[in-house]
Amino acid sequence: MSKKKVAIVSHSLGEGGAERFAGLLTFMLEDSGFEVHSIIVNDCVDYAYTGTLFNLEKETSGSFSFFGKLKKGKLLRNYLVQNNIEIVIDGRARNVFLRELITRYIYRGLKINYIVHSYNFQIYFPSSKFWSRMIYKNVEALICVSKTIEEKVNRLYELKNTVTIYNPFFISEGELEKEVLETKKVILFFGRLDEKAKNFSLMLEAFSESKIYEKGYLLHLMGTGKDLVFIQEKTKDLNLSDFVKIFPFKENPFDEVRAAKFTVLTSNYEGFPMSIVESLALGTPVVAVDCNSGPREVIQNEFNGLLVENYNPTAFAEAMNRFADDNELYNFCKKNAAESVKHLSLKNISEQWKNLLNHQ
Repeated sequence: MSKKKVAIVSHSLGEGGAERFAGLLTFMLEDSGFEVHSIIVNDCVDYAYTGTLFNLEKETSGSFSFFGKLKKGKLLRNYLVQNNIEIVIDGRARNVFLRELITRYIYRGLKINYIVHSYNFQIYFPSSKFWSRMIYKNVEALICVSKTIEEKVNRLYELKNTVTIYNPFFISEGELEKEVLETKKVILFFGRLDEKAKNFSLMLEAFSESKIYEKGYLLHLMGTGKDLVFIQEKTKDLNLSDFVKIFPFKENPFDEVRAAKFTVLTSNYEGFPMSIVESLALGTPVVAVDCNSGPREVIQNEFNGLLVENYNPTAFAEAMNRFADDNELYNFCKKNAAESVKHLSLKNISEQWKNLLNHQ
């Protein structure tokens, strides 16, 4: 029996959470018996993937002109046809109706699945509700990475083809079984250095207000992104340069996560943040703001982490100090962390994707 052929279309396989998930999805689908093709628009590959890779930017010599984009579209269509692709899973931003109209033409005759990775709908939906419905109403599935996102989609656009499939964690059994004898006095953020999405201003202001550094704690930021200089300047302005350290992006920061006292998230918005899930899977509790969407669907307050009102640096500072000072609370959350996300294992989430695609 021949395998169903699936193409996963993404901006790249580097830097962001959606791109990391695109790499993960290749492993899930290949293990589920599909033939997998990754198609990336931009030439950036940081994350592991399996299957065949088609790099549109390399094929068009990196041209970003109008004619270069047309060439990319033609190459994409030819690739889909020549490789007998049956199913497309598209996780890119989709907020320009005309561009998406052309994309739908490129995908004609195929079974189309779109992913919404963020609660910030400006990324995935044109401003017009009518045109948004036109893009999405006849596709096989609109896959939302959190229940909160799916509820918002249904409320705004009244679509009947939505489904929630959470992002999984992909950590080997060997990594999960490793133990750290003693955690360091380190508070860790790992992810994209993007102020608009991640709100480092709140994180740094809360860290400053907490004065937790007087107890020997350091804040480590691990990642890459366009706002590195902004974060460095903000750190200087708050006189935190001795206590905040920035480290380069690392594909699998598992050792650092395991060794941290806890990890933090202060985002303005998310989709389903993989950093929270990975942290808990490795046994490290999380302090996160209750942003839309994702954290409240993973963090059970005072059970596996602390969930804090968003945009409230004082509340976040207090939460950090609670984990530093209340050993009973901290150890209880740490004990529950890994078990609380077992339902988000690669095996469980793979099964959901397999069922979805096999019924198309």
